[in-house]
Amino acid sequence: MKKKSLAAVLSAAMVMGTIVSAATPMTVMADDPEEITWMFWDDLEATQDLISLGYADVIDRFNTTYEGQYHCTPITTNLEEYDGKVNALIAAGQTPDLWICNPGPNMDVYVKAGVAADLTDILQKDNPDWYDSFTDGIFERMTYDGKIMAVPTNFAAACVYYNTEIFKDAGVEVPTTYDELIDVCKKLKDAGYTPISCSAGTAWCLSMIAGYLCDRSGVDLGAIADHTADWTDDNCIRAGERLKELSQYFQDTAAGDSNDQATANFYNGDAAMLVQGSWAIAQMNGSNPDFESRCGVFQFPGIPEENDPNRMIVKTDNLLMSASTEHQDAVIALMKMFTDEEAQKYTAEVGGKFPIIRDVEIDYNKAPAQLKYVQDIMQNVTGTLGFYNESLDSVEAGDCFDNAMVDIFLGNQTPEEAFQTVEDFYNENVWTE
Repeated sequence: MKKKSLAAVLSAAMVMGTIVSAATPMTVMADDPEEITWMFWDDLEATQDLISLGYADVIDRFNTTYEGQYHCTPITTNLEEYDGKVNALIAAGQTPDLWICNPGPNMDVYVKAGVAADLTDILQKDNPDWYDSFTDGIFERMTYDGKIMAVPTNFAAACVYYNTEIFKDAGVEVPTTYDELIDVCKKLKDAGYTPISCSAGTAWCLSMIAGYLCDRSGVDLGAIADHTADWTDDNCIRAGERLKELSQYFQDTAAGDSNDQATANFYNGDAAMLVQGSWAIAQMNGSNPDFESRCGVFQFPGIPEENDPNRMIVKTDNLLMSASTEHQDAVIALMKMFTDEEAQKYTAEVGGKFPIIRDVEIDYNKAPAQLKYVQDIMQNVTGTLGFYNESLDSVEAGDCFDNAMVDIFLGNQTPEEAFQTVEDFYNENVWTE
């Protein structure tokens, strides 16, 4: 299999982007504590996202708890620029001591290049109580050749959020099948509402919907990976046709709207539905607390007789430690604080995401209402899948898929042409020996 090396990825990142500078440095204590950096994809000073504010609290708690011994300075940016700026820092020899990372190919490049530290012994031998505190199976997508390469901070599932008042006003019910979803969209549009808010300007948002449509249409990524199936098969084309059909019900500005703008359209009442992960609960409730009582949740509808309708897109946010850090003890202490009971209770009760440790009691009277809705949906889950751009052969393969879905939405390519583009990429880069 041919894959781009990390060196090529990082070289491109240096050409395309400037190296990010740290957020306003915190004052270093007089007795010169060990200084570490942690890189994150949000501005901790300006954000209203409740998960991000929880992370900021962890950093403040860490600096207070270890005053005079350790000190962490966050390096912050925004989600769209995050990967490029992390890569630029690594290429410049300024690798953060700790950084957040999506699973799948985004993590693969750091593991294969030896940039991320092996955490297996740190967890299993040196800190067995810490390791045993995690939920069973949570390290599965973070394990490479038996080595644990990351620590998760939370768990989220992708669902459809809907405005209960708009649904009531338009006289529509929650759809359980794709055909019902289209019917609901038609009735919402006829009633004068924008049915769905989606960002095609942030390709992974559109790609998440496409991933669900592919899965619901019976696309098997395992079969594609070993080339017993093709991207040009009928089920892929059907998924592309359904994406094109559904996208006519997006807001008029979907092509240029960012993820944040599309989410704001929904929580400000400008659209009836939003397909997003439970990570968006913190953003919605932090930006518009009054909206929580009007926000319902349902699972992405199934397609009868094509595939299991109870599979869900899920993901974790993960912490990678630099293999070259000179402050391993400080980094481990910070990772432990991100995953301790205080941080995990906040994750659920304020942020609306699922904790990744076992023994944490969640008060659902305090937690966002949407979290309980998502948990109820999770009770019937029969299988999980990742984001398509995090589940394919490489970062480049994920980008190719994302861009092809955007081309379908924009009308630049037919579904047949778009999936042929992905097929051609796999023929040239993946299925070759």
